[in-house]
Amino acid sequence: QVQLVESGGGSVQAGGSLTLSCTVSGGYIYGGNCLGWVRQGPGKEREGVAVIATTDSTTYYADSVKGRFSLSRDNTKNTVYLQMNSLRPEDTATYYCAAGPPPGGYCSRLLLSGASEYVYRGQGTQVTVSS
Repeated sequence: QVQLVESGGGSVQAGGSLTLSCTVSGGYIYGGNCLGWVRQGPGKEREGVAVIATTDSTTYYADSVKGRFSLSRDNTKNTVYLQMNSLRPEDTATYYCAAGPPPGGYCSRLLLSGASEYVYRGQGTQVTVSS
């Protein structure tokens, strides 16, 4: 059973930064899987934000966060990080850490279709960006 535990959410002013952390259990941080972040803002559809392929650490980002968010992992700590810079009010959402096998062999597909193909998801952490 894979468990994902998020931390690091909070409130920040527009232009600020936050780092989210996700501790991954069950060895899922290692090869052949995908680890990522999904968000759902008030009144919005769920959105895949970023995903990393554990095989080679290739990262993929939604256009809405490209250039502002950075996803990384530390295998020694079984942790995945989402560094969020230049935050905007529209980034306000509950952010969920998510994990799963690559659909069709492509982790990038987990950015699509509301990130519905993830198998595991954490409890979420709130990020609020004020203008």
